[in-house]
Amino acid sequence: MDDTTTLTTTLIVGGGQAGIEAAFALRQNGYEGRIQVVGEESELPYRRPPLSKAYLDGSMARESLTIRKSPMLEKAGVECQTGQRVTAIDRDHRRVTLADGQVMDYDDLILATGARVRRLGGGVDAAHNVHYIRTVADIDRLKPELRGGARMLVVGGGFIGLETAASAAKAGLDVTVIEMADRLLQRVVDAPMSSYFESAHRQRGVHVLTAVGIEQWHGEQAINAVTLSNGTRLDVDVVVVGIGVVPETGLAQACGLAVDNGIVADAFSRTTDPHIYAIGDCANHANRFLGHAARLESVPAAQEQARTAARSICGVEQPHDAVPWFWSDQFDLKLQMAGLLGAHDQMVVRGQREDDSFVVFYLQDGAIQCAHAINRPREFAQIRKLIAARTPVDVTRLADDGHPVADAALEVAND
Repeated sequence: MDDTTTLTTTLIVGGGQAGIEAAFALRQNGYEGRIQVVGEESELPYRRPPLSKAYLDGSMARESLTIRKSPMLEKAGVECQTGQRVTAIDRDHRRVTLADGQVMDYDDLILATGARVRRLGGGVDAAHNVHYIRTVADIDRLKPELRGGARMLVVGGGFIGLETAASAAKAGLDVTVIEMADRLLQRVVDAPMSSYFESAHRQRGVHVLTAVGIEQWHGEQAINAVTLSNGTRLDVDVVVVGIGVVPETGLAQACGLAVDNGIVADAFSRTTDPHIYAIGDCANHANRFLGHAARLESVPAAQEQARTAARSICGVEQPHDAVPWFWSDQFDLKLQMAGLLGAHDQMVVRGQREDDSFVVFYLQDGAIQCAHAINRPREFAQIRKLIAARTPVDVTRLADDGHPVADAALEVAND
């Protein structure tokens, strides 16, 4: 690999989990060409999920966030350029231009550009005590504000908001979560699970307000109070905003790739250009398990899509068809989700909600379509297998903690 001029080059735009996974998956599939990763942040690729959890509450050190340290990158022959931004893609000549004027050629290009946070806009974002959570720098800026007794307002009752609320409450802050929707986690769980999490947060000292927005912000350099849409005024010391993300599709759109709620990619991670692939939070990816395209904001999905892209580049035509799964840690609760909540004609509960240890299964025509598990990590791998198999299950055994989850699968007669 000394003479890189005779080798092909795969260029990866985006230095997050998806991008670095693709780089190492290329090597694992026997790719011998040059691999270059370009990332905007000054950090080597790192894990984002712990940011609002273990890194924020101090139980994980900064160096533990790094996915692959420099010696591993060098050993694998993966070149990482940090603090660099790609500004344009020239598809005709297969090259990209960086903000500093540098031009880089590629044979295959992987877009792993991720997503950016939705912002409130206006003068609110200029206040020094208003925070968003997406990067390690965001958390480093927020950490000094986690002072016991400080009043934190969390705007948004999704995963990021609730994880941040849990970390702050454990640090002794007086935390209030406000959510404009009727319930928490409305996009991803059903009403009973929303109620479960609302009760769990209340029991652990978090104030939760749903179906309410912010009518007025008070303060300039710093926000010191808000008036809510129900007329309530809340005094605050620190604000964290978690109202979702927007896929980074600007580069793809500018060079003429198809974009629809993300960069359109097929089951092999290819975009509408056969030499460009899209993976991770930026990609609206065809998923053969789901039977439709979806933009999945999850590390497992990003990793699977990255491995699919690597195989495709290496000539292995193996589509992405994995069961989507997600997780969230809040206080002492681990939520693990497999499949996507959609149409179902039966619901089965295994375990007891009051014990903070249970699984809710959502079935359609006798087969599990989706499952949401609380503090059941040992069973989760088997649950995912049952969902992937699409086989009918015995609901009595599924609900019975005395039987292993795997025993619920029914034999299917061959015609």
